[in-house]
Amino acid sequence: MSRIVVFGAGGRVGRAAVAEARRRGHEVTEAGHEGATDVRDQRAVAAVAAGHDAAINAAAVYGEGTDPGTFFPTAARALLAGLAEAGVRRLVSVGLAVVKPGPDGVRLMDSPGFPAEFLPFCLAHASGFDVLRSEGDAVDWLYLSPVGDFDAEGERTGHYTVGEHGDMAARISHADFAIALVDEAQGPKHHREHLVVT
Repeated sequence: MSRIVVFGAGGRVGRAAVAEARRRGHEVTEAGHEGATDVRDQRAVAAVAAGHDAAINAAAVYGEGTDPGTFFPTAARALLAGLAEAGVRRLVSVGLAVVKPGPDGVRLMDSPGFPAEFLPFCLAHASGFDVLRSEGDAVDWLYLSPVGDFDAEGERTGHYTVGEHGDMAARISHADFAIALVDEAQGPKHHREHLVVT
């Protein structure tokens, strides 16, 4: 079994990833919530990640009083540097499908009619992903997104599909998305790319 550290373990995706990893018998460290490890602090990341085989990052900020524009790129840099320092080579990070170019080469967030109120959060996610792409040579990272959105009430079916593109109207349960996260953490099949899960 593996040792997996989950950043953002207090959120819905993080909790689902922790549950899925423990269901399989992995040793899991929960980090980055309720005053625990700050995912934006390289030293804190390195300290908590030491001795682990892989990391899952589900940490995010949203809403009043938060600054996603600095959170996501800062967290990406701290994770890359901290994990490399700790000798953890695998990072599976949760992202947004709207920051990925579609079959026409245009990101959904750049398309006409995209809701302006969501754009700052999406741009912040995109800047975090850009850090992974441009600075992530020392870590075997993967950026996974639900193809459309989460089905908050959805049950665990045990099935999912990973691909380049998908139907943006699709929904996936947190539990099924967590299966994909843990699969890629424990047995990497995809490397240094952005894929969508449905």
